[in-house]
Amino acid sequence: MTLRTWGLISAVLLLSGCATFAPNPPQDQSNICEIFREQPTWYDYARDSQKKWGTPIATQMAFIQQESSFRSHIRPDRKYYLGFIPGPRPSSAKGYAQAQDPVWGEYRDQAGSFFARRTSMKHATDFIGWYNSRSQQQAGISLTNPEHLYYAYHEGAGGYRRGTYRNKPHVINAARQIAARSNRYQAQLNACEAEFQCRRFYQVWPFCRS
Repeated sequence: MTLRTWGLISAVLLLSGCATFAPNPPQDQSNICEIFREQPTWYDYARDSQKKWGTPIATQMAFIQQESSFRSHIRPDRKYYLGFIPGPRPSSAKGYAQAQDPVWGEYRDQAGSFFARRTSMKHATDFIGWYNSRSQQQAGISLTNPEHLYYAYHEGAGGYRRGTYRNKPHVINAARQIAARSNRYQAQLNACEAEFQCRRFYQVWPFCRS
């Protein structure tokens, strides 16, 4: 077997292995307890982001459910010409948080790292925390106001200040859905969070619950 053949086989195996690292979307996305029971490390990532940036765990997960339904590699659908000729995508949005190329570049430069990936839940939750913290600073939005945080998330701080979302019913509807989901997630998390706070052998109560 030639070196080139081995290289091709290795590349295929690597790509296959990467694909297995992307978990399937949670079966029950209406309940944050069930989401974290399927993917307990997601709780850790969201909790780290909350400690770092201030956006509540429930709000982060409500954003991600709205943006991607917890699908790691989702991108906007292409437009097809004549029914079969693929055209460009309507935006560069990608991944759990549907972050677009320009703002993702800002995040990597300012708060993330060169290796941050939009298909990683760890980086997606950190991105949402970073973005909402910036919205708080630039537009004065409370981190406990998921509806208005989403307006700024979708329109940018400048667009939020100009009120561009007011003429976009689909954005208003999405923001209200996020607010309702965030409140529901928070109520659910209040009842089950202890499951995820002290589950590792090196975590000692009560310190791991702070």
